[in-house]
Amino acid sequence: MAKITVSLIKADVGSVAGHSLVPQEIISLAEGCLKEAVESKLIIDFRVFNAGDDLELLITHRKGVDSEEIHGLAWNTFVKAANKAKEMKLYGAGQDLLKDAFSGNVRGLGPGVAEIEFTERRSEPLVVFMMDKTEPGAFNFPIFKIFADPFNTAGLVIDPAMHSGFIFEIWDIKEHRRVFMASPEEMYDILALIGSKGRFVIKRVYPKKGGKLPADEPVAVVSTEKLYEVAGEYVGKDDPVAILRAQAGLPAVGEILEAFSFPHLVSGWMRGSHNGPVLPVPFRYSKCTRFDGPPRCIAAGFQLCDGKLIGPVDLFDDPAFEYTRMKAMEITEYMRRHGPFEPHRLPHEEMEYTTLPKVLVKLKDRFEKI
Repeated sequence: MAKITVSLIKADVGSVAGHSLVPQEIISLAEGCLKEAVESKLIIDFRVFNAGDDLELLITHRKGVDSEEIHGLAWNTFVKAANKAKEMKLYGAGQDLLKDAFSGNVRGLGPGVAEIEFTERRSEPLVVFMMDKTEPGAFNFPIFKIFADPFNTAGLVIDPAMHSGFIFEIWDIKEHRRVFMASPEEMYDILALIGSKGRFVIKRVYPKKGGKLPADEPVAVVSTEKLYEVAGEYVGKDDPVAILRAQAGLPAVGEILEAFSFPHLVSGWMRGSHNGPVLPVPFRYSKCTRFDGPPRCIAAGFQLCDGKLIGPVDLFDDPAFEYTRMKAMEITEYMRRHGPFEPHRLPHEEMEYTTLPKVLVKLKDRFEKI
């Protein structure tokens, strides 16, 4: 039997009250499009979510990664949703659809994509993460903690199936190149790269050869699209998504979620130009309101059954994360008090796609040598 592919494809097609929330009318439209695809047997199953102002399409199928049929389905769904958003005069209608025509897949057209193809195990737990108002590198910290930090993931020490570690596929999204690195052997080198989260991002994680799982099948994947590099100017933050497999030779669901118990700082927030903490929240709290933030993360838990999705479980809808949320709000208050000053505002080098360069051009003749 063909492998299962899980595709998570997202786009900001329009929202209510600025960049706040995808309305139910848009979600229902997307569900209708994907229901037709199930009936035609193009896909096996689906779920439609929103993380703040992003419409998220979670699709299972047997067409493989980068399938023109699946990406075409997602693109057509986004186009229909964007047209409906324009009729409703929603804010940012069609914002992430940066091209006029579909050309085989949605990469480079604006939407974000995380896809993972694998042989379904006897029991296949999945955790799907969706972030709003932040950058692809926002997943660097938790993905590293999950698959490389024994203080987070006890299985790296006590589970023989995980003890040898994992392989990280890291992308340089400025130079458009990648490198595969092994943990724990190259842990310090990995950290030297992924600590620069605006440039080096974890794209996939693989098991090592000789383990319980096939070494050529990923166990985690993150979207890495950067909208301003596609559009040439700021058109919205990238709002990454991730899919992780769990249990039986992989980190347990509890170890995966534990990595989000610390509200680490990420870039994003208002106009994508500020640093702030990630706030792990239930689905119902994914709308970003305070200064278009703090950046949010929701987590949906599933079991796969022959490609069908059982779930979701709203994994951050738990009082165990209340302390994390309170700590995040303390950090939010501290960062916001800096106003337009760094470190709340991003460094000058990362403001190249905002209005700041225009200010420098305007003042260039007024600068004097000292």
